[in-house]
Amino acid sequence: MSSQQLLEKGINRIEWARTHMEVLGQLGKSIKDNGTLEGKTIGMALHVEAKTGILALTLQEAGAKIRLASCNPLSTDDSVALALNEEYGLETFAKKGESRDEYYSNLESVLALNPQLTVDDGGDLIFLLHTKHRDKLPNIIGGNEETTTGIIRLKAMEAEGKLEFPVFAVNNAKMKHLFDNRYGTGQSTFDGVLTATNLTIAGSIFVVAGYGWCGRGIATRAQGMGANVIVTEIDPVKAVEARMDGFRVMPMAEAVKEADFIVSVTGCKDIVRLEHLDYIKDGCVLANSGHFDNEICTSSLEEITVSKTRVREHVEEYKLKNGKRIYLLGEGRLVNLAVGQGHPVEIMDMSFAIQAGCAERLVTHREELKAKVYDVPAEMDELVARLKLKAMGVTIDTLSENQKAYLCDWKEGT
Repeated sequence: MSSQQLLEKGINRIEWARTHMEVLGQLGKSIKDNGTLEGKTIGMALHVEAKTGILALTLQEAGAKIRLASCNPLSTDDSVALALNEEYGLETFAKKGESRDEYYSNLESVLALNPQLTVDDGGDLIFLLHTKHRDKLPNIIGGNEETTTGIIRLKAMEAEGKLEFPVFAVNNAKMKHLFDNRYGTGQSTFDGVLTATNLTIAGSIFVVAGYGWCGRGIATRAQGMGANVIVTEIDPVKAVEARMDGFRVMPMAEAVKEADFIVSVTGCKDIVRLEHLDYIKDGCVLANSGHFDNEICTSSLEEITVSKTRVREHVEEYKLKNGKRIYLLGEGRLVNLAVGQGHPVEIMDMSFAIQAGCAERLVTHREELKAKVYDVPAEMDELVARLKLKAMGVTIDTLSENQKAYLCDWKEGT
């Protein structure tokens, strides 16, 4: 593909996303009219693809100066990165298949903007600001964090008294995790798995590691496609929920013996490790939908491998010392973006509307926000929900004055 064709592809993908992101569009217009972000500098480390492009462009159109890098070495859509740079004038530092050095160099380029606001997915910008670039901290108003993994890191920093500016836990917003994590991850994970393998889900034994909102989404869709689903968990409450939702629940050490597919989505490391690989079923497909590439312990996999072959574009076949074959998708990185196109456009419309709203709130409430992790205010969830309903052409009931009075009157029981 020529550079011109790649550019046109990126423009088409960005404009297709824009057409289907009405919630962010409505909120972005309000932010622009308010002038809140005019002249502000914003550093972003997100998966660089079309929906992210619309978020970045929305903030740019609201008057902010933006620099964007990827938060994962394999999640960039090169056509979108090219279009953002050349067609839309948005400074973007990302390419698919970045080396570790290139990845961190791109983050450095973002921080060279001296951002006042950060928008992170995984927390790497915030981590660098608190370690290597502490001199830039006085310029920071605050940040947003998009994902569970990043919030785990930030909560640990807060607990140790190390966090030095306010951060909104965007992932914890209802309009984010109830839809992005469940429906977005649920659908996009299968986009990645099916694109990589072209194998049948129906009739397979499909193991989902972790039954948070992302795991629920994946398990439900696997079941809907005809798979026999097994869930592995460490949380007894979530394990009971998975069982009562109709799934088998067992330890990973047992599940690997049956699994045709294993997808890990926990936010933790070493979910599939050496002790499991010794007993894994021949031909098992391994994929990760967690943020970092450490949920499947690839060093252990390499340790027991006699040969490795790229058998499809995104599939590595590992022949083990015991004669079994294991197939790893997308190098163990986030399969829905390393292989697929990421979450559906309408899902990210809601999530990125929360991002934009929180960026504005960091500015408007800067004097009262302390150096801690904040939940997204309930009124922002409600605003985004109402904008989404409007975009869908859906209306709902409202309470009458009599009903409002009833709900506030503890004496009236009938």
